[in-house]
Amino acid sequence: MFEERLQKYADVIVRVGLNVQPGQRVMIGRPGRRGFGVPLEGLPLVRAITRAAYRAGARFVEVNWDDPEIERIRMAEAVDETLTYYPTYRVQEAIDYMDNGDPVVSIYAHDPNFFSEVNQERLRALQQLDSISTQGLSQRVGAGRSPWIVVASAVPGWAKVVFPDLPVEEAMEQLWEQIFTLSRTNSDDPVAEWQAHVERLKTRARYLTEKGYTALHYRASGTDLRVGLPDGHQWLAASMRSEWGGFNYIPNIPTEEVFSMPHREQIDGTVRSTMPLSHQGTLIDGIELRFENGRVVNSSATRGESMLNNILETDAGARSLGEVALVPHSSPISQSGVVFSNTLFDENASCHFALGSAYRLTMANGQGMSKEEFENSGGNTSLTHVDFMVGSAELTVEGILADGTVETVMRDGEWAFEI
Repeated sequence: MFEERLQKYADVIVRVGLNVQPGQRVMIGRPGRRGFGVPLEGLPLVRAITRAAYRAGARFVEVNWDDPEIERIRMAEAVDETLTYYPTYRVQEAIDYMDNGDPVVSIYAHDPNFFSEVNQERLRALQQLDSISTQGLSQRVGAGRSPWIVVASAVPGWAKVVFPDLPVEEAMEQLWEQIFTLSRTNSDDPVAEWQAHVERLKTRARYLTEKGYTALHYRASGTDLRVGLPDGHQWLAASMRSEWGGFNYIPNIPTEEVFSMPHREQIDGTVRSTMPLSHQGTLIDGIELRFENGRVVNSSATRGESMLNNILETDAGARSLGEVALVPHSSPISQSGVVFSNTLFDENASCHFALGSAYRLTMANGQGMSKEEFENSGGNTSLTHVDFMVGSAELTVEGILADGTVETVMRDGEWAFEI
């Protein structure tokens, strides 16, 4: 029964998420440090995706394996001078895939706490090197150069974080059950269910784009934040269209969000996170940020503050926001009552922002703009893009129109308008 459900999940990833076309190559595990390659525990899902891809007509399936313990050993034992080496040939291979329109799937299958105890200075240095070395690849991902997707596989380390009171085998069963259910693969016709779900999300995105709000005002406990929205911003959801070949794809499974871009210089006030954030093997919780004129001027966290500082110090753009996303508190992931300590799931349980780069797709004609044109239009550029969750049952979001009219977009964490 598990094998059947796993194959159905893989079929949705390949046929609905990546929309693999006959003759395409497929890369599983895009290269990059900590979290992009596939750990060995992800083997069952890798095999199922490979099977689904060849059945869809793929020409070749390539897998980039990863072992986080190898990386942890390097951070503990390697001579300082050697930490400046980065295997850029692996990144170039992924760029070759994307420049030829071949889809790439990243599988999240990691212990959220794996790097919590390593030397933080070394970790920060490697993060910076990773961001710089993969910049060309990240730009292609952000622009939707070719189909790409992030999905999840249960592994023991992650399962024990999510279900700490269960024996590891039961925790694994429970985590797989959540992945299958929340990825909408339990129905007799998951493809049809996904098509209906995508259309509902895109209808909300079209509504918000047509409204043309100049700003959003967030209010909740610890949060009083006004976020400007640039002229020409557009709201997106679920299904994207690749630059190369024009194929529709879904970047995240599961997905429950509609998202856009803020104006990088028009963010003022305070915001408090409502869920823990797992970033590159470290959990960050209790995030509080104060913004002035679009930049973080004060920050703190009750856990993982050093990692939060690492993110904010990536570059100048890391202190502003690149994404604003709305998710109702009643989303299936939120209603599951499970905190996954995994952004792929937790961001789809909660309204969220992202520190760092904006997606050019969220600006009309953004893909054709130079870096200077994009920034002058309000878009943020950075080597990083890190989501953190701010939604709750008490969150109110108001939309402000150009004439000053204020409309309620979300009330008590739920949509305040019908579609």
